[in-house]
Amino acid sequence: MSVRPELDFPRPLTTVDVVIFAIPSDALQVLLVQRPKAESEPFPGSWALPGGFVDIAGDRDLEACAVRKLKDKTGVVSPYLEQLGSWGSATRDPRGWCATHVYFALLGEHAAAGARAVDAQWFAIDGEKVKPKLAFDHAEILQAAIQRLRAKVEYTSLPAYLMPPEFTLPELQRSYEIVLDRPLEKSAFRTRMLAADLIEPIAKMRKGPNRPAQLYRLKKAKSPVFFARTFNPPD
Repeated sequence: MSVRPELDFPRPLTTVDVVIFAIPSDALQVLLVQRPKAESEPFPGSWALPGGFVDIAGDRDLEACAVRKLKDKTGVVSPYLEQLGSWGSATRDPRGWCATHVYFALLGEHAAAGARAVDAQWFAIDGEKVKPKLAFDHAEILQAAIQRLRAKVEYTSLPAYLMPPEFTLPELQRSYEIVLDRPLEKSAFRTRMLAADLIEPIAKMRKGPNRPAQLYRLKKAKSPVFFARTFNPPD
């Protein structure tokens, strides 16, 4: 039986943080948690991205840690989770040299409504930031996540993961416009969505003040659809 040698070098703190996006209240928002208010804690009472230390006994890898942190704060598993990048330095955490591995997740409206942990709250995105000052280097991380999300929305189906189980094409278009922060041309959007084999109609209509609208649902795709070209910005 081999004996595992003792490590004779210092080890940095290792954490995983998750940037959780949703579009409740017709606006792109991010879920933040309030840090403990004890003076012994770094940034007591400040708002931060959900996350924490890797459980080396229970987390088989970084993604498993991200899924655990996500479920702790929302009670659900996100339909879309992507690794954003890593941040590390001797100064980002006053407790010592720290490296964090960051993921971003997308939640549908129904899942976002259930994300009501005692210390969690949704905050609207304003440009590439939120109103409260964030702990650690989380403002920089959030900015990078917003930039990644908006860049990928230009040529992928990511906003479909922000939708409720049933939705109309105008509602899907609105989700794209919320994330991109600009309008899209209606007929071109409709043509692209229907040609992408991304959504399928269901035997239900949405009644409203005008004529009934066809309802759709996202096909059970494990990965987003990639479009051949980006959405053209308005002139």
